[in-house]
Amino acid sequence: MLHGPRILAQKRQLDRVVERLPDAELPWEGKLDGPDPLRLAVIGDSTAAGTGAPTQEEALPGSLARELHARTGRGIIWRAVGENGIDTHGFVERYLTDAVARPADLVFVSLGANDALHARSAAAFARDLRRLLTTLSDRLPEARILMSNLPVFARFDLIPEPTRTTLYRHSRNLERVAARVIARDGRWMMTETLPPPYGQDFFASDRFHPSASGYADWARWAVDEAWPRGLSDIAYAGRHTEV
Repeated sequence: MLHGPRILAQKRQLDRVVERLPDAELPWEGKLDGPDPLRLAVIGDSTAAGTGAPTQEEALPGSLARELHARTGRGIIWRAVGENGIDTHGFVERYLTDAVARPADLVFVSLGANDALHARSAAAFARDLRRLLTTLSDRLPEARILMSNLPVFARFDLIPEPTRTTLYRHSRNLERVAARVIARDGRWMMTETLPPPYGQDFFASDRFHPSASGYADWARWAVDEAWPRGLSDIAYAGRHTEV
């Protein structure tokens, strides 16, 4: 509260100076050849929209597809659903129908960053996340759902203090709330540990969104982190004939 006016002023300044990058070019779906194709849906905010990369093949969806293809030996059919700047409530209201419109074996959820940026309460975030995950599992009962932890805002040099530390603390609180929600269903999981330090080329030119290199690093780390905790099941489970 003591820093409130200063934080508000810093956020307004960031809104003015941060470079506005476009979403990744269409199409937002693709395929990697191989047997028993695994169906991947990447849903969420600007990171699902590929902001910071030229195409979705170079952004998070394509990067995750390549990691899963290498790990499982299966073909991958992937698609993305998302919007730059959207929080969890907005996604549930506007994109949940699209998210469940096609079958999926794995849903990767990248939401929560804008909940933190917009200072949404933990209770509101938990409510919307429960609705999202429950609907996904009701409509896609065989799918595993992997939620990413939130960005490590403490590493965003673009964000001045005290906003950077305040935002990081709030995001970590939202992560703890998300972990409690996710623990309720064995089909749900979350990357639990902090990712390795971001590399020199992690950020795009706006110094806020990942670059193509950053998305590749993120996808590699997310699959590595979750693989021994149950994600490896997708290499064998739910095999089907492509229609």
